[in-house]
Amino acid sequence: MKILSVKANNRRRVFEVQVTGRVFPMPYARLEPTPSAEDPIIELFVDDELGREGFTWVLRSGQEGSLHIDSVLEHNQEPNYMRRLLLYNLTVEAINCVQSSGLSKREIMRRAGTSPAQFYRLLDPTNTTKTVDGLLRLFSAVDCDVDFSVRPYSHTLNSNK
Repeated sequence: MKILSVKANNRRRVFEVQVTGRVFPMPYARLEPTPSAEDPIIELFVDDELGREGFTWVLRSGQEGSLHIDSVLEHNQEPNYMRRLLLYNLTVEAINCVQSSGLSKREIMRRAGTSPAQFYRLLDPTNTTKTVDGLLRLFSAVDCDVDFSVRPYSHTLNSNK
C-alpha cells in the first residue's frame, strides 16, 4: 500500500499518514526517535527508498527514523491488514507442521480433501485469497491443534533507519 502523504500534527503529537481513502494517525510516543518540543521534526517525507510504502523523519538533533506502512496499519488494527497478517502467520505455521508431520504430501492432500493445486495455494505465504477454513483443514490433516487466544495488543514499533 502506497503512502500518498504524511503530515506532522504536533498539537495531537501524531503523524497523519494518508493512503487511498483513509488517514491513519501514528502517535509520536510509539516511535523511536521520538519527536519532542526540545527535539522537533525538521524534515518529514514519504520515502522513495522505501517504495513510497514508508516515511522518514529527521529531528533537530540529527536523529533519523523511518516507519513502514505495515506498522501504521498494525497500530491502527486495520481489518484487511490484520486478516492478511493472520493468514500469513497461519501459513508459516502450516508449513512447519507439514514439514514436521512425517506424512507424504499426497497423504496430507487425501486427509484434507484437497487437490494438489489447492494444497500448494494453502502453503503459499503470498496467497491472500485462501481462507482460514482451508488452513484449519490442513492443520487437522497433519494432526495439529489450532488454539486462538485473545489478549491485549502490545505496541512495539521501534523502527530506525
